[in-house]
Amino acid sequence: MAHEENPEFFKGRGAQVNTHNKFLKNKYVLEHAEGLDEQLLEDTRTQLFEESAKKIVSESNSPDLGRFVSINPYQGCEHGCIYCYARNTHEYYGFSAGLDFERKIIVKRNAPELLEKHFNKRGYEPVPMVLSSNTDCYQPIERKLKITRALLQLFLKYRNPVSIITKNNLVLRDLDILAQMAAMNLIHVNISLNSLNESLRQKLEPRTVTGMGRLAVIQKLSEKGIPVRVMVAPIIPGLNSNEMPEIIKAAADRGALAAGFTIVRLNGSIAEIFTDWVHKAFPDRAEKVLNMIKACHDGNLNDSDFGRRMSGDGHVANSIHQLYRMACVRFLAGREMPPYDLSLFIPKGGKQMGMF
Repeated sequence: MAHEENPEFFKGRGAQVNTHNKFLKNKYVLEHAEGLDEQLLEDTRTQLFEESAKKIVSESNSPDLGRFVSINPYQGCEHGCIYCYARNTHEYYGFSAGLDFERKIIVKRNAPELLEKHFNKRGYEPVPMVLSSNTDCYQPIERKLKITRALLQLFLKYRNPVSIITKNNLVLRDLDILAQMAAMNLIHVNISLNSLNESLRQKLEPRTVTGMGRLAVIQKLSEKGIPVRVMVAPIIPGLNSNEMPEIIKAAADRGALAAGFTIVRLNGSIAEIFTDWVHKAFPDRAEKVLNMIKACHDGNLNDSDFGRRMSGDGHVANSIHQLYRMACVRFLAGREMPPYDLSLFIPKGGKQMGMF
């Protein structure tokens, strides 16, 4: 039964519930309370919250990622992807990882100012940074606020390499900056695309660009000489795992130079959000999907083990890895993302001339 036929399904959003925030003592509910004649009303509009951030650059040294330096100008994401691992971070702001994550967006307007200060710290050595390691830097509000564009202008000004992860065609707005950076080997763009099945995409990622739309983005970026990787992520066994070869071929046909993937994991509140969603969206195969996810993570929906948490293990994961390897060999042989050029960085005071 498709979710359009399910009266319980909340259209236009990914999450169907607001899970309890473990950091809060009180729980907000909308169910009918004794003594009230009407149901409590909830504001379903997207709301913006301003954060005066103290820093914008985060660094991680997890064993399976290596040194990972990232910037997130937004927290929360209106795209509403049901599986998003970043949902849990919304609880640190006092919100729910469920519907709140999609409707209460935290904006860091001072991100460009903080990045420029970071570049001018004494002793700063250039390192590739990642835009959108947590939430999409090209989500809808970026069209108006242009925080990401301001950040890219600084990456270009200082000649510091950056990698972008997005699933929004708004990235094409900044082709002028991206093309200049590509000419100096300062940019990688990663387009997230995990299904070409439009019906599935509408359920998984209700406020995102269509799969065909993202393929068009890959083609337009490639035509401008901007190196693009397709991120077939996350793979959800039983839902989109069979699509991997088709997606990689379609991306390669449009100029993608590389591919990557992860297997879904449902840590923290995401397990409850996803379980509720899959039973409403796919009641006929919900338990099969959940059991296949568990098979990739030692019998659990969640997984925090470095090395396994994103790639999975077991027979289900192994078959997905094999599909991925075969597709890359067949469609991406001889291609690779160009290395970054770290020698071009220009501090505010200019480069120091050598004595000899």
